[in-house]
Amino acid sequence: MHPVIIEPRRKLVVTHKRAVNDVAQRRCQLPAGGGPIQRSQPSEKEGRLMRAVVYDRYGPPDVLRLEDVERPAPNEDEVLVRIRATAVTRADCATREANRRSGLVVTLISRLISGVRRPKQRILGSELAGVVEAVGAGVNEFAVGDHVFGTSGFKFGAYAEFICMRESARIAHKPAGMSFEEAAAVCDGGLNALWCLRGAALRKGQRILIYGASGAIGTAAVQLAKHFEADVTAVCSTKNLELVRSLGADRVIDYTQEDFTKNGQTYDVIFDAVGKHFFTRCKDSLKPGGVYLATDGLQNLILALWTSRIGDKKVVFSIPPRYTKQDVLVLKELIDAGKYRAVIDRCYPLEDVIDATRYVETEQKTGNVVLTIDGSRAR
Repeated sequence: MHPVIIEPRRKLVVTHKRAVNDVAQRRCQLPAGGGPIQRSQPSEKEGRLMRAVVYDRYGPPDVLRLEDVERPAPNEDEVLVRIRATAVTRADCATREANRRSGLVVTLISRLISGVRRPKQRILGSELAGVVEAVGAGVNEFAVGDHVFGTSGFKFGAYAEFICMRESARIAHKPAGMSFEEAAAVCDGGLNALWCLRGAALRKGQRILIYGASGAIGTAAVQLAKHFEADVTAVCSTKNLELVRSLGADRVIDYTQEDFTKNGQTYDVIFDAVGKHFFTRCKDSLKPGGVYLATDGLQNLILALWTSRIGDKKVVFSIPPRYTKQDVLVLKELIDAGKYRAVIDRCYPLEDVIDATRYVETEQKTGNVVLTIDGSRAR
């Protein structure tokens, strides 16, 4: 199964296999699986440094800037990865502004975790795909030159040329035939969707409605729900109807034309993959014993506690999510079996991270927004 890619700045959904391959080559200019990095021999000083996107205060995308920082060195149980692609995610944006849009309480909690006055971790980015540059003495699973992908989670650090990760962390060999850009687009939506669907104990034959089915989490949720043999209704805008159909949705609803809460249909699970809906509005669309899956909002945390004790319709909002290395391997197996594909909206070079971030914050992206990192580019 091939990735679905949407042309940068033209928002063109491509579903035909040959067209997908043509677009991928034009956009990324990399062979499937990526090619070797050509670098001139660095000076001793340059060899100790790497380019990274950093921020030293909370605020809008403009607080991000490129800077030369110290290159990390792997410990005994770590691998050093030369990053070829990363992704700009909802979590990156929320962390950068200390969750300002979620209200004062969430902002205070965010600052207690990330740094009260300024960020403790200066480098954002959690999704990554690249090449193993060096390994610690105790590493057995990976070797220099291996192509890998994974996520650093809330440790961040992926908006950079290099990152160190423990061998036991959420990192795996990159699926064969998948470009670095595509691999970097797998884990954010894939792991979030997998965690949520497991929380609902989704089973074969159950009816699930996925609201926001064309986003990073939504496109992953459609595919994973079909893998669990559920009956899938996907809700998205007009321009993405064919995309979500191509991902396996049994039926689609254009939210600009129809309000699913008023059509009389009921579901075992309603999954708000974009954090824009409300349990109170969806409650009548849930079957007795139904589950509302939330991905955002302090009110959903309160509702999860309340509905676990009162009523037969539950809000499930399990935070923080707990992803494992095995979860990454599950996604890899599905990709290798042709049952999961990455959806990429736009690719930007690392230097255009501010533009990429602004686009993500429009909340209009389809699938994932990827940053490419050219290690040979002059500093």
